[in-house]
Amino acid sequence: MSTHAALTVPTQFAEVDGIRFAYRRWGKGGGIPLVFLNYFTGKLDDWDPSVTDGFAADYDVILFNNAGVASSEGETPGTVAEMTRDAVAFCDALGLHQFHVVGFSLGGMIAQQMALEHPDRIKRIILLGTGPRGGEGILFVAEGTEVDLLADEFLLAAFFSPTEASQAAGRAYLKRLAARTGDRDLPVSPETSEAQLRAIREWGSVPSSNRYATLQNIQHPILIVHGNKDIVVLPTNALILAEHLPNAQLIVYPDSNHGAQFQHAELFLQRAKLFLKA
Repeated sequence: MSTHAALTVPTQFAEVDGIRFAYRRWGKGGGIPLVFLNYFTGKLDDWDPSVTDGFAADYDVILFNNAGVASSEGETPGTVAEMTRDAVAFCDALGLHQFHVVGFSLGGMIAQQMALEHPDRIKRIILLGTGPRGGEGILFVAEGTEVDLLADEFLLAAFFSPTEASQAAGRAYLKRLAARTGDRDLPVSPETSEAQLRAIREWGSVPSSNRYATLQNIQHPILIVHGNKDIVVLPTNALILAEHLPNAQLIVYPDSNHGAQFQHAELFLQRAKLFLKA
């Protein structure tokens, strides 16, 4: 595939249980597929093409919108457990018996739930900017806060730190996202964003006791990636994951906010590929 395939690969659809899922698939076939689970209000167009094309050089890359998100049909549920059910249904529709998972933020929460419920389906997991159930400060935004989730200014503030170097990386990231001009995804509806917020807040609520106990049941090799200045999911959550997951390693990037893997895309790809091949 071309090194710019992420900008041209067509959107396809797979239907299962009455839900029509939108997805894009490209890269090197024959191996274990790499399934990407997206962040709050993220859609197909919001994965960094330099990252997805970088993975596609060695892996079968699959991006998809979960139920109700953007160009996928159905209703977005309000819990991570229900979102996990829909994500597994999509994998079933594509006949994916085993796969690696890359989960970013909300997608990382779904990845953890999927690993608990379907451990035999997943080989390796990459968790980006996410936290455990009952983690520290996982509320994303305060109740009643109004934000324009599509504004470039919001993404620059939420994904990149205020320094000149990080903001420059952020502007380059936005330029890469805008480079796809055809077959763009639909917007994310207010109903979907509200449901996703409910799911994040439910995930972040503190259980009565032993709030990290289930993490020991996730035995998969896991790579945790976080920015040291993440204001969306506090960095302490990455440390909690690394402490309680039995087979995890942690990378913390400097001068980085929620989009650390996009700011440091080249370094991230190198380390992630080493992890997947180990």
